Amino acid sequence: MPVSKTQIRHFLDAMEDVYGPVSTLSASEAKSWTPPPAASGHLGRYLWTDAFGVLNFITLSCLIQSDSYLLCAERLINAVHSVLGRTRSQDKYLPGASPEHPLSGGLRIGKDSDTGPDRDGQYHHYLTLWMFALNRMSAASGDKKYNSLAIELAKAIHPAFVVDRNSSRPHMRWKMSEDLSEPLVSSEGNLDPVDGYFVFSLLQKTSGDASVLKADIEDYKKIVGTKWKHMESDDPLDLGMTLWSMHWLAQEESWASTVLERATNDLRELAFINRYFENPLSDRLAFREFGTCMGIKCAQSVTAEFDEDLDALANDIVDRWEESGVGSKKGDEHANDELQRKGLRPITKVMYAAALIPGAFCRKFL
Repeated sequence: MPVSKTQIRHFLDAMEDVYGPVSTLSASEAKSWTPPPAASGHLGRYLWTDAFGVLNFITLSCLIQSDSYLLCAERLINAVHSVLGRTRSQDKYLPGASPEHPLSGGLRIGKDSDTGPDRDGQYHHYLTLWMFALNRMSAASGDKKYNSLAIELAKAIHPAFVVDRNSSRPHMRWKMSEDLSEPLVSSEGNLDPVDGYFVFSLLQKTSGDASVLKADIEDYKKIVGTKWKHMESDDPLDLGMTLWSMHWLAQEESWASTVLERATNDLRELAFINRYFENPLSDRLAFREFGTCMGIKCAQSVTAEFDEDLDALANDIVDRWEESGVGSKKGDEHANDELQRKGLRPITKVMYAAALIPGAFCRKFL
């Protein structure tokens, strides 16, 4: 899909709003660059936001043909592992991890609080997104160590999140404690099984060893085998992430093609029948809708004749939020201050960038 200079400029502005003036870094400076603490997240790191950050840096490195952005991705990966791979006190690794195996204890979400219902812990869908980012870093850099780290993380978290593994239909937990010792939310996330199947399969394929994660992939396959028939949603972010994950599988697996088609129909109902995107912006969250746009553009990249109505919808969503002042760092300061107050500025900026140019999220990009 064509990318304009204006899109690249807005993409870079949004990234610099979160990570500082990276466009001025030389390759030698990027090697020692320290990602600044973001405005939200424990010690300035939040796993979902920084996964988008890594993928966006990879996108920039390809679009601008600059090694400095790939080095920024590497430095951001190291920062996340250093902070979120350790306990909140930062004095030791998470249980099971070590300097030699920094991800064998998982990675914390990066929530600001360690108490209450929204306390820090580990989310399966954040972890699989981070694994995907590491895998794409391997693809972009040619260094297999990142895929190996993703496999290490996968092996560490799977037994905690997937239970009843010997049954015909294993069960998944949505949120685990920081040390993976107990569930904080025992219900199953809508996309967790399909994301697990997709990402673990990608890690296995990249490794070149069919035995890697084989049993874990079979667990996900058993869950997906029944779940896909009933998958539907009316949530904009959920639908966007469904389009993203399924566009990676739809050309090889018929069930994924069906889920992809169903998600596009659910999105049409949400947009054109329920008219969700005509609600006041004050009743909506920009970052969730930027996830919708990213998913639409990913699906469009592998579909020969993707419907123009959804393409127009994605552009309209981005345009409306830009008009409100949400978007690049040069946007309306009142809108940006409001995002800051809610702790949503970093996640909104990185997802806005991915909505403009999904790049490394797309199957055919690297």
